[in-house]
Amino acid sequence: MILRIGGLPLHVLREGAGPVCLLSSGLGGCWFDWDPVVPLLLPHRTVVRFDRPGYGLSAPAAGPPSLAGEADRIGRVLTALGLPGPCTVVGHSLAAFHVEAFARLHPGRTAGLVLLDGSVEEDPRPRPGPGPRDLAARALAATLTAAAVPYLTGPAARRLVVRLVSVRGRDEVPAELVRRCYRPGRVLRALLRENTAYLDTAAELARLRARLPLPDVPVTVLAAGRADGSGWLDRQRALAARLDGEFRAAVPAGHLLMLDRPAEVAAAILAGRSG
Repeated sequence: MILRIGGLPLHVLREGAGPVCLLSSGLGGCWFDWDPVVPLLLPHRTVVRFDRPGYGLSAPAAGPPSLAGEADRIGRVLTALGLPGPCTVVGHSLAAFHVEAFARLHPGRTAGLVLLDGSVEEDPRPRPGPGPRDLAARALAATLTAAAVPYLTGPAARRLVVRLVSVRGRDEVPAELVRRCYRPGRVLRALLRENTAYLDTAAELARLRARLPLPDVPVTVLAAGRADGSGWLDRQRALAARLDGEFRAAVPAGHLLMLDRPAEVAAAILAGRSG
């Protein structure tokens, strides 16, 4: 369904019944990235998915992305669906910032927090000139869109990313759906804007951590096991310790845990309190 959230048409899915969990995708992701996980949750949970502005079937945003804005969007989506009660919020990659912020800003609405291979910045420092940087990202997206770059290469880029960051090595989403979601220039615009604002978002979360505690709810960090010796699991383990949460590793798995290890993702979500 398309819901108008804060004046912006957003693509939102609500499925199942019972305690609520909300799934939020990482940079460049769409609602269908969760398809392998959702059937495992539906016997036990009401599952909410949505596309952030510009992604999937959602309209693009006018203003630049921000941590407070994304946390507020999660709350507005749940309110629009008539789900004001406690919710387990689940964020993949960049969206881990968003759901943690939601938990800190809305403790009474949070039943649990699950971070899937979440972004980690130990000492983030915002870059200068956020306005001009956002303007440059929008201008670049407009130039590339005018040259039909997203239309010509967007679906192929999606397929390549899945092959590179998933041990599965293949994208099982129907080709027509991939074309529908990755050919429009709004997707490239959203991706460039979120990437440009990444360190600003991380710094915003660091300030929020210093000001507001997490609610007393289960926290789980599920990390993708890598064989590249990068120390990623150590950083994820440190994140779990910082949040006083449980650390789990899915091995082997690529960054797209939802595709590689859907059963482990579902288990992490279902392990917490039910709200």
